[in-house]
Amino acid sequence: MTALSKPPRRGGRSAIALFAGFIVGAVLSLGTDQMLHTLGVFPPLGKPMPETNLLLLALSYRLVYDGLGSYIAAWLAPSAPMLHAMLLGAIGFVVSIVGAVAMWNFGPNWYPIALAVSVLPTAWIGGWLYTRRVVA
Repeated sequence: MTALSKPPRRGGRSAIALFAGFIVGAVLSLGTDQMLHTLGVFPPLGKPMPETNLLLLALSYRLVYDGLGSYIAAWLAPSAPMLHAMLLGAIGFVVSIVGAVAMWNFGPNWYPIALAVSVLPTAWIGGWLYTRRVVA
């Protein structure tokens, strides 16, 4: 590379990494939701879910899926894997806030708050697990 040449752009690969991580987390979350509705574990779609134990179940698998999505974003990132994991976490945070506002008082309000508060730590964990794997 000469002094006048520019480094190669990797914006497309970054966008793909973020999109793939987001899709993995969303598809797994929504798929698990649908499966639990179909099996009768969760109430029918459109009905509030006031039971704390069911909301904790949903939160628990979302934490895992959020971390997995961030891991995948870090894995697919052309560079700076932790940055990509945290960018996906920031996107998830914004989506969670929008969802919390839209669904406020549809069920217990602690649940959408917990989703929003947990997304950045799980993104960090996903990125950290990937970077730890690369170093080891």
